[in-house]
Amino acid sequence: MNEDTGVNAIESLMEKKGAFDYILLETTGLADPGNLAPLFWVDDGLGSTIYLDGIVTLVDAKNILRSLDDPPGKVEGHEDGHHDGHGPLMTTAHVQISHADVIVINKSDLVDAAELEKVKARIQAINGLARIHVTNQSTIPQLEGIILDLHAYDQVDKLDTAEKGHSHLDPTISTITINVPALPAEKLRLVDSWLRSVLWEGEVPNQDPNPEVPIEIHRLKARLMFENGDVKLVQGVREVFEIFDGEKQSSKAGEIAANNDAQPPSGKVVLIGRGLREVEFERSFLDAIQDP
Repeated sequence: MNEDTGVNAIESLMEKKGAFDYILLETTGLADPGNLAPLFWVDDGLGSTIYLDGIVTLVDAKNILRSLDDPPGKVEGHEDGHHDGHGPLMTTAHVQISHADVIVINKSDLVDAAELEKVKARIQAINGLARIHVTNQSTIPQLEGIILDLHAYDQVDKLDTAEKGHSHLDPTISTITINVPALPAEKLRLVDSWLRSVLWEGEVPNQDPNPEVPIEIHRLKARLMFENGDVKLVQGVREVFEIFDGEKQSSKAGEIAANNDAQPPSGKVVLIGRGLREVEFERSFLDAIQDP
């Protein structure tokens, strides 16, 4: 699917049939959401009448662990899951879970409590950002705020859930967290440069690359705090990312720290992807934002 058959087709439908409150796009079971998301996540300046609200992945509680462990062959749009015999295997299930903003674990009645906890832990090891809902026969208490009206791409939560994952449970896809101190305002250009290197070029500055397991970023979210009180939010899917303004702090970060006798509020960068576990992302980021 390209932009002509994606965004334009839906906008044409809206013009012919009238306004829609919501459009739910259901892909096939083998679809890679990372190929679709950038088509609908468009810049406001383009004047599009639609926007990407979020990605929801439905997981079968009974079969998901088997799906994650199945030999994947070649996952379309990615390098061979075997990496020519090197590195962990990546299945289509890994890709779909890694891109999700919300994960619905269905058929919970078919597994016992212990197995359900294993499923949840494995999912959180892959994607520490997604909100998880457990359902029986796909029954949820409400649509709004659970699978609709997510606003996953025009805001960034506190990123607290990023601490929940245990990467040793699944070495294929990992969630990596970088703690970022309050930054001088002029450092934003260096942050942008670091993001372009990692997302566009697949290179981590000041780190030796591992030719056997190249990095592949599926999702990125960040909340950056600045000493002048500014807050910047970052959203990224594959190589597409956007930096936008968050709600400004009521006073400068340095003044908040002085008044409370504490450190200035810190930010966080969260990466989800493949080949991340052996890379020192935090050291790379902190080195990159130092003045040349």
